[in-house]
Parts: sequence; C-alpha cells; structure tokens
Amino acid sequence: MLALDTPHGQANAHLEPVDQPRAALVLGHGAAGGVTSRDLVAVAAVARSQGLSVALVEQPYRVAGRRSPAPARQLDAAWAAVVEHLRSGELRGLPLVVGGRSSGARVACRTAHATGAIGVLCLAFPLRPPRRNPPPAQSRLPELDEVAVPTLVVQGERDPFGIPPPCARREVVQVRGDHSLRTDLEAVAAAAGAWLPGVVDQAARAAPRR
Repeated sequence: MLALDTPHGQANAHLEPVDQPRAALVLGHGAAGGVTSRDLVAVAAVARSQGLSVALVEQPYRVAGRRSPAPARQLDAAWAAVVEHLRSGELRGLPLVVGGRSSGARVACRTAHATGAIGVLCLAFPLRPPRRNPPPAQSRLPELDEVAVPTLVVQGERDPFGIPPPCARREVVQVRGDHSLRTDLEAVAAAAGAWLPGVVDQAARAAPRR
C-alpha cells in the first residue's frame, strides 16, 4: 500500500501488480464504501488475469475515517494527484484505464481527460438519485457523455439510480441485481473481462511507433 499526499489529505493506493503488465487499471470506491467492495475485487481479479496491474484508490475522507464523501472538486483533485503519482512512478509507461463504482465512477469520468486515460470502467454509475416524488432528480448523464474515450458501464438491471443509455463510445451491460452489483459478480467480472482487452489493444494500435 502506498500512502500518498494529495491537496486534501492522505490517500491510499493499494497496488496489485502483475509481471510484465501490458496496461494498468486504477479503480476508486463508492461514496460510503471502500476498496474491498465485492464488485471492485472481482473486476481487479479479472484485470490481473489479463495482464493489467491494478491500483485500488482510497480517498482521503475514507482514510481519515469519515463515511460522508468530500465535495466533488476535492474528490477529483485528490484522485488526479494519486493518478499523477502512479503514472510517474509505479505505473510509469503503462496505458491507463480508470474507473470505479458509483461515486468513484463519476470521479473517473470527470477526470478522464486530465488523467490521460485510454478507457473508463464504470460500475453502478449513479445516473440520478432515486426520488419517490417529483420533480425528477437532475441526471448525471453529462458526466458520462463528456468522456471522449471508450467507456463501459456495468449496471444492475434493478438499480434505483437508473440505467444510462449506450452510445457510440459507451457500452452498457446490464446484470442481475441492484446498485450493489452483488447478485451476479461473475457477470460483472465477465463484462469487464470482455471489454478490457479491446480497449488495451486499441490503445496499443494507436500508439506512435518508436
């Protein structure tokens, strides 16, 4: 584990390296959860099996023992600082896929361009807060639409936060279950495992030859 300074306190990066990695996957946790969430663990395992080193990032508010998430700008700044450290250090020279579950997926989307990601992997993207009464909650779809690289969204078919629509750059896979994605972890891992190789291969083909 790496303890890393960010503009908003210490973050932790839990590294799971592989021998001779072809790329790296950096994942963030949900608002009230941690890096041991079952879907994150399942996706990290399948990524390593495909030759990707993995880093699971714990935001400063969680390291400090708080459950309530920090404001979005602080989350984004801390995440960007961690990714910059990893890109210049432990994951140096590797194509980088970023992502996370729920709130972590939103952070990865908002910062995808700044972190130089080749792809974004979203687990249980919270499209809109569930509300029982009108007016409808504001959609977070613009955060997904602004991502300019290939994106995978794995969503529970009964997720009360809704299901984002697919588009040219975005694949959406529905699996059994709700926002927790605990019902069918094999399907979650299979979706990530089917998508990751294509993204890494596409980046390799597009890389300038030396």
